[in-house]
Amino acid sequence: MHRIGSSLKFLLLAVVVAGCSSAILTRIPVASAGATLTTVNGTAAGTVQLRQAAGGSVTVEVNATGLTPGSHGIHFHEVGQCDGSSAFSTAGAHYNPLNKEHGLDRPAGPHAGDAPNLVAGSGGTATLSFTTDRVTLTSGSISLFDANGSSVVIHAAADDQVSQPSGNSGGRVACGVIQLTP
Repeated sequence: MHRIGSSLKFLLLAVVVAGCSSAILTRIPVASAGATLTTVNGTAAGTVQLRQAAGGSVTVEVNATGLTPGSHGIHFHEVGQCDGSSAFSTAGAHYNPLNKEHGLDRPAGPHAGDAPNLVAGSGGTATLSFTTDRVTLTSGSISLFDANGSSVVIHAAADDQVSQPSGNSGGRVACGVIQLTP
């Protein structure tokens, strides 16, 4: 009986250690990336941090400044270029490698680059944290690091999450090129 008790204790300890190790491993990112946001005139406008978990989901954390109070659309765009002199048109369209319709509320959507609205307070600062499985920081068909890279764009108005092709979110007010971080 004593031997069975010791074996059972060892088995329980092994299960607990394995569970803790698994929980720790899912929090350690397999890839990280970031972007520094700037306005069309080159003023610093915040940062975006991305972390991909072992299971594939990507957590996105946005800290933005200098925005007009209210809601702003924010999206991943298909090109890793942010030329302010062109009002960030060099960033291309929303990132949409699977050819879906635009909007988190569309049955035939969303684009891989669609995200919840970013809400700026009266001082023009905004934070947003969300998780997505529609993009990846590692190789594959939905990687943000395809041949021409990707960017993050903040728009002047709220994204209505249904209108095609971009949710009526207005002009591009801030942009940052997404880059892998060590």
